Amino acid sequence: MPLLLLLALLLAPPMVRAQELAGHGGPVRALAVLAGGGLASAGFDQAVILWDPAAGQARRVMRWHAGALAALAALPDGGLASAGEEGRIALWPTGGAEIPSKVLEGHAGPVTALAVAADGGLASAGWDGTVRIWAADGTARVLQGHAGPAAALAWTPAGLASAGADGTVRLWETAGGRVLAEFGLPLNALAALPGGALAAGGADGFVRILQPGGTVREWAAGPSPVVALAVAPDGGRLAVASMGGSAALWSVADGRLLHGLDGPGLPLWSVVFAADGRSLWTGGQDRRVRRWDAATGAPLGPLAGAAEPAPPEGADAEGARVFRACSACHALGADAGPMAGPSLHRLFGRRMGSLPGYAYSPRLARGDITWTRETVADLFTRGPDVVTPGTRMPVQTVGEPGDLAALLRFLEVATR
Repeated sequence: MPLLLLLALLLAPPMVRAQELAGHGGPVRALAVLAGGGLASAGFDQAVILWDPAAGQARRVMRWHAGALAALAALPDGGLASAGEEGRIALWPTGGAEIPSKVLEGHAGPVTALAVAADGGLASAGWDGTVRIWAADGTARVLQGHAGPAAALAWTPAGLASAGADGTVRLWETAGGRVLAEFGLPLNALAALPGGALAAGGADGFVRILQPGGTVREWAAGPSPVVALAVAPDGGRLAVASMGGSAALWSVADGRLLHGLDGPGLPLWSVVFAADGRSLWTGGQDRRVRRWDAATGAPLGPLAGAAEPAPPEGADAEGARVFRACSACHALGADAGPMAGPSLHRLFGRRMGSLPGYAYSPRLARGDITWTRETVADLFTRGPDVVTPGTRMPVQTVGEPGDLAALLRFLEVATR
């Protein structure tokens, strides 16, 4: 177990430890409740963590993936499936392991969603626009129809449903799938409801309920894109998480807001109900997994996010503010645990793609740029997609000259 994680668990008071789980080095992108009551989380730091929720402790941290993770699914035998940026799906045995028991390959881009059917069948969806249903021998039935990335999956009594960036919800009864609804804007989340209905969450902040007969109900969950949905075991409540940092519990029957969750105000990426339906877990930008009372929406533990670390002595304070957008993926110190991006320790003078132990994208592994004030400035002026095409780094620029200058001053001190 990493030293920082061990110290966090030892120093936290008992009630906090049981309700607020800290251990990820980047945003928490996916959650799954495991058979037997365990909890799994995965994030931008490329790690899968298996938790003992009652004790508030990590039972195992698995660092096999070579990219940020986006999807988890609990398997009927007590195992777990995980996938993300690198396009591979790892199947883990009960209790986890150093390496997966099986790896499924075939997607030509990041995997965005995993879903397990009642009979144990595993499905995946990805940026390559395909949906795949996997057989026990590792082969897949490839389903094509989305005009763009497929973002979400849900098994229904009628079969597998998917939603994507093309704004459609499809039911895969045939090779091309049948379009159940088309909303004209990207859809990010999908959940199966009792009676064969589906809930879909989109970029406009709306939740839409698709009935088997084709009728659609909708309500505005908020001004920010909906990125995750979860249905309570009783089927009557829907948890909705958004990029704006809010989460809420809604009545499925009438679209009535039951409770808002007063979170830390940072984007939430994942949400899941406990198996008994009495509590709810969320994960997001602040790297925490948090627990809530599903009946009242009350936090079961403190909500104070991790305190912003003080800038290193002599570092530019304004540059530290600009750097916050980078801190979700990059550490500054030499001893930080794995994150989605490589550590920036001793960045200046280092050749691109040369940090030992980090799995770089093929473009960065070429190592034909040395990081200096000028090359870092160029990266954030023109954007990583232009300077290093093919990189996995999110497209991010700093357009204000004063902000860019402050960021460079900060990095020169903070990365020494």
